[in-house]
Amino acid sequence: MKEVKFVDIGEGITEGHLIKWLAADGSEVKEDQPLAQIETDKAVVNVPSPTSGIIKIAAKENADVRINELLAYVGSKEELEATQSNANSNIPMPPAQAAEIQAKSAAQQSAEQKAVMANQQIQVIATPFVRKLARDMNVDILKVLGTGQNSRVSESDVRSFAASISQPAAQAAATEKLMPPAPNAKQAETVEQIERIPLTQTRKAIARNMEESWKIPRAVHMDLIDATALYDIVSREKSRFLTQFNAKLTFLPFIIKAAVEALIENPRFNASYDAAAQEMIIKKYYNIGIAAEASDGLKVIVLKDCDKKSIKQLAQEIQGLHNKLNDNTITMQEMKGNTFTITSIGSLGGGFLSVAMINPPDVAILAVHFIKDMPVAVDGKVEIRKVLPISITFDHRAVDGADAVKFGNAIKAYIEDPDFLEIL
Repeated sequence: MKEVKFVDIGEGITEGHLIKWLAADGSEVKEDQPLAQIETDKAVVNVPSPTSGIIKIAAKENADVRINELLAYVGSKEELEATQSNANSNIPMPPAQAAEIQAKSAAQQSAEQKAVMANQQIQVIATPFVRKLARDMNVDILKVLGTGQNSRVSESDVRSFAASISQPAAQAAATEKLMPPAPNAKQAETVEQIERIPLTQTRKAIARNMEESWKIPRAVHMDLIDATALYDIVSREKSRFLTQFNAKLTFLPFIIKAAVEALIENPRFNASYDAAAQEMIIKKYYNIGIAAEASDGLKVIVLKDCDKKSIKQLAQEIQGLHNKLNDNTITMQEMKGNTFTITSIGSLGGGFLSVAMINPPDVAILAVHFIKDMPVAVDGKVEIRKVLPISITFDHRAVDGADAVKFGNAIKAYIEDPDFLEIL
């Protein structure tokens, strides 16, 4: 008999959300057969069976699971019957029960227990993410009772403990107010008027990534590009392109090629910044991340080796990755390894200019906006041209404003060059 666990798939992922079981409890399964789908920070992954046999499910659907947490057993009928009690003991404790335990732990912990904890080296099982969360919330993780497998301390354990110790303080503060203001009936919220929605794994990942991005000292360079030639060639070729190559031709493949050429000329933008070592890490390969809208939030698909690919290949690959993203078949490999990121805000329509958030560990991000008809001075005359607004958000620790201007000018020169655009 073998255990089925949520194994470490890398990328710093510490937890996932068990969306659904693909095999029924007690059914026969084959080795490598997908048993469950788990949503992680990056993608939905299938959990394969480690062997052939009968499956006994230990984790519930629509529940958060940690790395190495037990999900199920697969073995013979006799083996499963012999370990039934063990399997049941590994089922995660309900959140309400866990919260009750944490409240009791905070309120009733004796002086003797505190002395023992102070004089003994207590081994706490918790992920780095949970330990950092405890530090950020000023919670002594040694005092938190873990409700996970092998007494593992989870994120919910820390939050429940923090809530239990904050309630007395909040009550004490309330009693100090001699004349609290009367509640405003129009502003009072009832249970029926609000809805609390738990964040999905993707939304949690976005939140953490944006918090990291916000720490970066950023600056922004903005410019307007005459995209008339680009607009004309896409308009002229898109029908033939769809018929001949079965792919939709958009502005994005051309923008990617222009950005790659500009990155070759300005290598400090195809890089990451190592704050600890205070070093620039220049990448000599060109993997372009594309911010893409998904049903559960923003994700970044990554096109590898863009300097070696044609407009046709890029268009086909973009379409293929978008399709995978929409049907939840995209892999982790297809969403990692970016050296520079582009967000195509213009594909959504509307807006003029925006300041995009840097996608760590990249040094910069290029935002391309909606192409608009605008009056432009051409050879002393005013003409209506197709204008593409762009913005480059960059890490000012790694590059300066002058560098950003040169990088932006290079992108602009390529997009405005009709000869370059004929690489189709």
